[in-house]
Amino acid sequence: MTTKLTLTIEKSVIEKAKKYAKGTQRSLSEMVQKYLESLGEIKTANETTPKMKKLLEKIPENIPQYTDEELDDIKREHLEKKHIL
Repeated sequence: MTTKLTLTIEKSVIEKAKKYAKGTQRSLSEMVQKYLESLGEIKTANETTPKMKKLLEKIPENIPQYTDEELDDIKREHLEKKHIL
């Protein structure tokens, strides 16, 4: 069952959206519906699955946090050892 929805949107945005919809051979209503449906999919995709929970449990809590400068130093030291500079 479909229901009417009234939206207040800037005229220029509506004109661009209608032009885009026409170019893709879809109605503006269809585009809005697909967008709103996708919001529910995003929420579902962000839910933590049991498999993901198991993986997250394996990550140590005390992972060191480095500054960009410290990471550059670590990288440089590694490359020096690797290439004997």
